[in-house]
Amino acid sequence: MKTSTGKNKNRKMTETAVGIAMFAALAYGVTLVFPIPVSFLTFDAKDAVITVASFVYGPLAGVIMSLLTALLELFTVSGTGLYGFIMNFVSSAVFAATASGIYKLWRNPRGAVLGPVLAVFTMTGIMLPMNIWITPVYMTTLTGSTVTQAEVIAMIRTLLFPFNLAKGLLNAALAMLLYKPLSVALSRAGFVGRGEEKKSFSWNRTTLFISLAALLMIAVAVTLFVLLNK
Repeated sequence: MKTSTGKNKNRKMTETAVGIAMFAALAYGVTLVFPIPVSFLTFDAKDAVITVASFVYGPLAGVIMSLLTALLELFTVSGTGLYGFIMNFVSSAVFAATASGIYKLWRNPRGAVLGPVLAVFTMTGIMLPMNIWITPVYMTTLTGSTVTQAEVIAMIRTLLFPFNLAKGLLNAALAMLLYKPLSVALSRAGFVGRGEEKKSFSWNRTTLFISLAALLMIAVAVTLFVLLNK
């Protein structure tokens, strides 16, 4: 009995580790394939990938995947050095941990919507002061340009706030749309256990509501990106 329990526990840990590594690699791949430049900032959908995985594996897994993805970016494609690594890690970790933490409390449609929505505002609220603190140091150290905190603060209304809001909305919407069908596929492939994720995906009032809410968020995010790129 104990041997069987131990084997099951080890198997579950192995499946979780493989799933975390797989999603971290997928999130990194998304940053390479689908970057969207907005002024001197760049949007990618890696937070949606990490959030979907953290819905399945939990908030701590989301933080670990955020760290792994940020490290991969730091040592390969990033031109922003340690400062970009800090911003990328904090942004993704806060977003994924908030969304999956709420969903862990309410593992139902309410949690699936409320988690990502709260994650948008939590991430945006944390990234604004981090921009004010880190951007002047980054610009001075890596580019030789002098940018004051006052100049960064002046960009909040016209660039930083709408960018972070649009980024959060788009990632939240993608996570809401992808979670259920992807979690069912993972369950059938053996990457997660026989829990809630084992249920079949089907269209009903709940999935329709979540999909419509996600599409509305995508529309708002795309509008903001278009306005920012004018």
